[in-house]
Amino acid sequence: MRIIKKLMIGMSLIMGSQLVVAAGSGTTLETVNPEADRMALRSYYQSRFPDSELSDYVNGIYAVDADSRSQWEDLEEFPPYEFDVEEGERLFNTPFANGKGYADCFENGGIGIRQNFPYWNKEQGTVKTLEQEINECRENNGEAPLKWGKGAIAKVSAYMAWTSRGKVFDIKIPEGDKEALAAYLDGKKFFYTKRGQLNLSCSNCHLQGSNIRIRADLAGPALGHPSHFPVFRSKWGELGTLHRRYKGCHQDSRSNPLDMQSTTFRNLEFFQTYMSNGLVVNGPGSRK
Repeated sequence: MRIIKKLMIGMSLIMGSQLVVAAGSGTTLETVNPEADRMALRSYYQSRFPDSELSDYVNGIYAVDADSRSQWEDLEEFPPYEFDVEEGERLFNTPFANGKGYADCFENGGIGIRQNFPYWNKEQGTVKTLEQEINECRENNGEAPLKWGKGAIAKVSAYMAWTSRGKVFDIKIPEGDKEALAAYLDGKKFFYTKRGQLNLSCSNCHLQGSNIRIRADLAGPALGHPSHFPVFRSKWGELGTLHRRYKGCHQDSRSNPLDMQSTTFRNLEFFQTYMSNGLVVNGPGSRK
């Protein structure tokens, strides 16, 4: 009950806010306006946390909570993901059995491209994520796919994110492409839809609940959320991908969790990353 009470306090903060226009409920393909959604989200956070710079939202909760930021800055002196990035670089540069490697599968040899993901693949009619294409690269070269969520795939992704630090997200929804717009809308609706025994949505914790304590944790803002993944979480004691976090959040709401890299989770990443357009890649990151 205390969790719900805190969330209700957070919900009261947006009554009358412009962000109401961004809610997924009642939105149709004909009325959805991604750019209006993005600007409404920015306006909401500028109004709620006027002392925080928009560019700082790549740092999650540390953009809006000074006490948490101080502890995080101390941690970043010797970042816990440092060895994972080094291992990711080694794995990235290790040739496959056929002599090819990851660099052969991506533009620019896979360096400095994290800001281009996820993207809409018109030919396949689906959203493609970086981790998805890492495994497709392996399979297309006769290698077994890596397990989703953690381990080698998180390390390779972390290295690729590291080479892209400072690059600006500019996720595109091709003009006139109704399928791409439908994928965005699907991700948006999932973000705002309540589910599970606790009847919570992503927005309850990461929009209304931003910087409000839930048990021992402060929920981070939705703005900039995908920018710092993969993340080394103290709770995990290791590096994990964005979809690992999605699955964990889903479980926390006592829902039947979807599979990592499912269509719905990829659409959710598409929506969330579009909302972070204009911010920079800041991964990998460290969090509690």
